[in-house]
Amino acid sequence: MSETAYGIHAVDVILRRSPERIISLSIQSDRNDKRIQGLLSLAQNQGVAIDRVTKSNLDEMVSERHQGVVAIIKPRKADGGVTERDLSSYLKGIDCPLVLVLDGVTDPHNLGACLRSADAAGVAAVIVPKDNSAELNAVARKVASGAADVIPLVRVTNLARTLRSLKELGIWIVGTTGEADTMVYDQDFSIPTALVMGAEGPGMRRLTTEACDFLVKLPMVGDVSSLNVSVATGICLFEAVRQRRSG
Repeated sequence: MSETAYGIHAVDVILRRSPERIISLSIQSDRNDKRIQGLLSLAQNQGVAIDRVTKSNLDEMVSERHQGVVAIIKPRKADGGVTERDLSSYLKGIDCPLVLVLDGVTDPHNLGACLRSADAAGVAAVIVPKDNSAELNAVARKVASGAADVIPLVRVTNLARTLRSLKELGIWIVGTTGEADTMVYDQDFSIPTALVMGAEGPGMRRLTTEACDFLVKLPMVGDVSSLNVSVATGICLFEAVRQRRSG
């Protein structure tokens, strides 16, 4: 079983962190700009063989914009080395963890964008339900710009039960909903926190909402009633970053 990764950022991260996962690396033959040269040099240093192919060859491998780079890779072990079974022990080893929980985010573009923001914000792990969640496919990897191969993505059987387990670890559950009374900027994120983001439209499911310790919302002052989930995730995560840096 193999997966596809494409785009300069996504492939660059795999080359740097786990080159042994690369089965084949194809790079567009008529591209020799600085970024491609850097990738070629990195691949050679890591001992990864390179196939120089035409753009049409790459277009046959992936339908999305590939930036002249496509890699066939071995699947990442156990979603980054952290499984549902060892999630608790993993988080116990992290001081004041910040965790991102995505409830019902089914669009791979949104999943990839959330992973990218999560990695930038120093999130310890991203938790998603096994059902009703986007797959970590080539599209999600491309949008994540390498974050998909860095941050643990943990798929759990029962999300509400997992949230209760996080509480037992001393992690406070903060859910986002437009019906909340508290603004996200008034929430204390300096404590161990799991931020829960629901799907666009339906938001968090009932059992997920009931498992939250706090509910917060973003101030919407224009005519638009909501934001894309990946945009809202970035805003909330970096409010947590701001508070933790200033504290």
